[in-house]
Amino acid sequence: MSGLWVPLLLSLKVAGWATFFASILGIAGAYALSRWKSPFCNVVDSILTLPMVLPPTVVGYYLLVLLGRRGVVGQWLAQWNIELVFTWQGAVVAATVVAFPMVLKAARAAFEDVDQRLVNASKILGVSDTATFFRVTLPLAMRGIMAGVLLAFARALGEFGATLMIAGSIPGRTQTLSISIYEAVQAGNDDLAMVLVITTSISCVLVLWLASYIKPAYARRQGAR
Repeated sequence: MSGLWVPLLLSLKVAGWATFFASILGIAGAYALSRWKSPFCNVVDSILTLPMVLPPTVVGYYLLVLLGRRGVVGQWLAQWNIELVFTWQGAVVAATVVAFPMVLKAARAAFEDVDQRLVNASKILGVSDTATFFRVTLPLAMRGIMAGVLLAFARALGEFGATLMIAGSIPGRTQTLSISIYEAVQAGNDDLAMVLVITTSISCVLVLWLASYIKPAYARRQGAR
């Protein structure tokens, strides 16, 4: 059973941290893009969402070039004795990059749907911009943001290509569920592969079900107010 629980727990840890970082960066980026009125706004948005359409191995290659020992970021991190390649932290970085666009797109759409009359009313009443964001804008956009966050978690949980490129396949250290499935198939261990596939499928279905459940539940709660 260690062939199931070890990669499962590792995948949940990697996906959890990746979703946390992707949520912070995605919400901040989405809010900035929703307020930035410039012809270059959509260009920046397209660049930030590239990981959504690029092959995962291409994303992994870019990360390897940046974070490797000869990379610009990798050399700087080496001065602080920080090594991301072939570590679970590297897997978190890879999963964060591929999950980030999910939060960005959903959060931007949610922020743009917020009624600006309510935001302006808050400012007229003397509420600061920061307080308006946390007390008005963010709560009103939370429904769309949460959907994006859950999709980002599902995407991070199933990440394979970029993770394999940057973190490798080290049992117990960087071998997530998706990589374990690949290794099991390559080794001809069909029974283990089937168990891992079913576990991954059930986990993703639960996340998607939760996303569909939260949206109407949140809407009912907001309507009750």
